[in-house]
Amino acid sequence: MRVGVDVGGTFTDLVALVDGDVVTAKVPTTPSDQSDGVMRCIKAAGIETRAVTALAHGMTVATNALLERRGARTALVTTKGFRDLLEIGRQNRPSLYDLTQDRPPQLIPRELRFTVQERMGVGGELEALDAGELELVVKELADAGVEAVAVCFLWAFRHPDHEKRAGEAIRRALPGVHVSLSSEVLPEFREYERLATTAADAYLGPKLRTYLNGLSDKVTGASLPPPLVMQSSGGVIGIEAAAANAASCVLSGPAGGVVGAAHAAGASGYGDLVTFDMGGTSTDVAPVVGGRVQTTTESLVAGVPIKLPMVDVHTVSAGGGSIAWIDEGGALRVGPHSAGADPGPACYGRGGREPTVTDANLFLGYLADGARLGGELDLERDHAEAALARLGARLGLKTQELALGIVEVANAEMARALRVITVERGLDPRDFVLVAFGGAGPMHACALAEELAMDVVLVPRASGVLSALGLAISDVRRDYVIPFLEELGKAEASRVSRTFEELELKGAGDLEGAEFQRRADLRYKGQSFELTVDAGDLGGLEPRWHEAHEQRYGYRIDDAAVEIVNLRVTATVGVDVPRLEEAAASGRADAGARGAIFDEEWQEVPVVDRTRMGRGSKVAGPALIEFPDATCVVRPGWAGAVDNAGTLVLERARD
Repeated sequence: MRVGVDVGGTFTDLVALVDGDVVTAKVPTTPSDQSDGVMRCIKAAGIETRAVTALAHGMTVATNALLERRGARTALVTTKGFRDLLEIGRQNRPSLYDLTQDRPPQLIPRELRFTVQERMGVGGELEALDAGELELVVKELADAGVEAVAVCFLWAFRHPDHEKRAGEAIRRALPGVHVSLSSEVLPEFREYERLATTAADAYLGPKLRTYLNGLSDKVTGASLPPPLVMQSSGGVIGIEAAAANAASCVLSGPAGGVVGAAHAAGASGYGDLVTFDMGGTSTDVAPVVGGRVQTTTESLVAGVPIKLPMVDVHTVSAGGGSIAWIDEGGALRVGPHSAGADPGPACYGRGGREPTVTDANLFLGYLADGARLGGELDLERDHAEAALARLGARLGLKTQELALGIVEVANAEMARALRVITVERGLDPRDFVLVAFGGAGPMHACALAEELAMDVVLVPRASGVLSALGLAISDVRRDYVIPFLEELGKAEASRVSRTFEELELKGAGDLEGAEFQRRADLRYKGQSFELTVDAGDLGGLEPRWHEAHEQRYGYRIDDAAVEIVNLRVTATVGVDVPRLEEAAASGRADAGARGAIFDEEWQEVPVVDRTRMGRGSKVAGPALIEFPDATCVVRPGWAGAVDNAGTLVLERARD
């Protein structure tokens, strides 16, 4: 039995793969200690813990620590003269003309940034590491009472000797302090990104280790195997490796959703898709091209650049629990603040008084009054209506007008996110299908597909817990990189192959029986940015690069020199993935009717019980389909059926 448990901002989801069957569970997240919610979810699933062979886990511990700036007390040790590099950063600004824009606070305050005399250059040592200064800095670190230290020297990615000596001295003098070396965290050039990523790794390390150790103790006590932790790159690693590489787990939860969506869509015969994961706190969207999950090394999380391989996910603060409010100009806004799991939306009846997207959906009839969420929460329409009425009175809007406005504002924010990962990546959304999942995703999917002129929406059977399914089926994965700055046309193929083989040898030592994928970061000579392309066939590397550049940026320069910047190897160990199958329909799945608003008019629409649908079951909009962990709103003009893999395939009628 393989089990995946995903901790979201509002709910904790579980999927257990038992002899080809899928067992699911959902409970409210426990923000004070997410591991409590994990154990409650395992208990709610009613599975035999001794039969579990693998437990994969995705969580938001690292993400929340970055967002809330609640990581460890961290210090920096760097080359003399570069103390303020972390603050200076790059010249690019996300909002160049916004005079009110504040930069997020730095992870390491200036008084905890220390420098030592040393200098490496491209060819090696230029100035020896000053042992006396290093000893003084170590003493200052002890006096400052830090919990973690980031060490980042110039050119350490190529010549790490000084950095390693500094790390050894700190570890020897401060054995309980977490130490992150840039030459181990990110052995790539570009000192600012390397420093920022190393700082994030040190900042998150102690908190993540504490959480994972506590979780490990609990699961061991429950006769479960040690957890495997989902990385941002879309593969799992052991708990010790995760604790030692905290920055690689920042997008742990969203990555599982993309993996699960790619698997479900592939089982239905679709390889080009856009994943749409709308949970209680946020919405995550990502492209999958040719069945392959897309990754990037250009992620910015909570204002911190993390240059590690991550699933190319774009996140917006528009979830079911996102709070509606009025800005200073009197306009209706939704998010980024969320009601979370406690107290949650007003309709939870736990004391929340501000209206959320879930309250609006409940009032508009898309959710049933009295519906149970997470096995513990009963939705109450009266509470939702009261919260909506209070805000509506301030705007001079009727309750229905406000509820429709909240949904429209949330949809606009999510449609913008979908354009970011399609149109702005050189992808035409009309050539893709939309895979909707998460507790709230299927409610908004048809409306968003119409906005982007997409004709097909897929809603997998386990859509409400698809991220947990992705965790349960994820490969074990490790990523390796080495700088290799050389013009492609002048690089010796034998030396490139030899370098790849060195990385693969390292991967074979870390993962027994691993398979390898070779990739390379390339750029036109003189460019300051690069793209990663497949490098399995060196002879076709340059044509692939031109094609990738044209797709992403809209042009290519066939006669320009191309440079190799980095060589990468991904090592993976696959797992047995169950085949998704759906039994034939037996009997009727009608579950009555309910009043709901479609195109601003109340209509009595059929309600369909997904648990009583089967292969070949058909539906036509307007209709409401109630899954065990989600609700799908089928808008007028949409119709579809359940396929062999258990996915509801909805298609939009064309004029």
